[in-house]
Amino acid sequence: MTSKPIFTGAATALITPTTPAGVDYEALGRLIDWQISGGIDALVIAGSTGEGKTLSITEHREVLRYSAERIAGRVPMIAGTGSNETSVSISLSRYACEVGADALLVVTPYYIKATQNGLVQMYNMIADAVTKPIILYNVPSRTGVNIEPETYARLAEHENIVGIKEANGDISKIVTTAAAVQGKLDLYSGNDDQTIPILSLGGKGVISVLSNLLPAQTAEMCRRFFRGDCAGAAELQLKYLPLIHALFSEVNPIPVKAAMAEMGFCENYLRMPLTPMEEDHKRKLLALMREERLI
Repeated sequence: MTSKPIFTGAATALITPTTPAGVDYEALGRLIDWQISGGIDALVIAGSTGEGKTLSITEHREVLRYSAERIAGRVPMIAGTGSNETSVSISLSRYACEVGADALLVVTPYYIKATQNGLVQMYNMIADAVTKPIILYNVPSRTGVNIEPETYARLAEHENIVGIKEANGDISKIVTTAAAVQGKLDLYSGNDDQTIPILSLGGKGVISVLSNLLPAQTAEMCRRFFRGDCAGAAELQLKYLPLIHALFSEVNPIPVKAAMAEMGFCENYLRMPLTPMEEDHKRKLLALMREERLI
């Protein structure tokens, strides 16, 4: 087993508030404070939900620096630093370590469709270059490449590679991965609708989109499970399933950005080619939010 997980429970894959003028740092700071006061266990900055791939390199770095300063050690900060070009990921990862990130979330290279040997070499190069632990991020629906269970087992041998954010959606394959790594990598759900199933496999928590809206409730779902209240944890998983589905009715982060704007945390502004949520999907999302008294 890994000696100490980066976090246990729920980490929010935080949105990045933006306006036509750029990143809204005042809104980002308020959002960070609200998440921490709500009891979230960790924050992921500038990942997929944080629109890291539509930030310029300068903006990406500044978002990481500002967030580390604002979080100030109150919860672990995990910096999204993956790229489809390895040297860019190394540079950004080193910077994140310098400014105070506690860990790095490194997605597989997108569009390139690297081989499994290529993934092993890439991740080992990044891990060799940094001083903070790495969580591997597997999301083949976005990247076009899938980390195979045997590849995870090879990567688990590097001391700086400590965890997996698994968002391949295939529970059978996740079971095979859990068996292959034999506890050498901490497993986190990358899909809100699979949180409890993955915890039941020995997972340490979830990197969540839902918790942007419901930090306390998402963290409580995990805490119930770890207290041994599996039925209570499952109850929350099923209760929020319609809202989870609504948050993924269009590509993330379009729906969650719309939701957070309705809650008053940011403008409903996305950078092209992301566009505002379609009205029929938005009506359903807002109806569910009203049921939860979020708006």
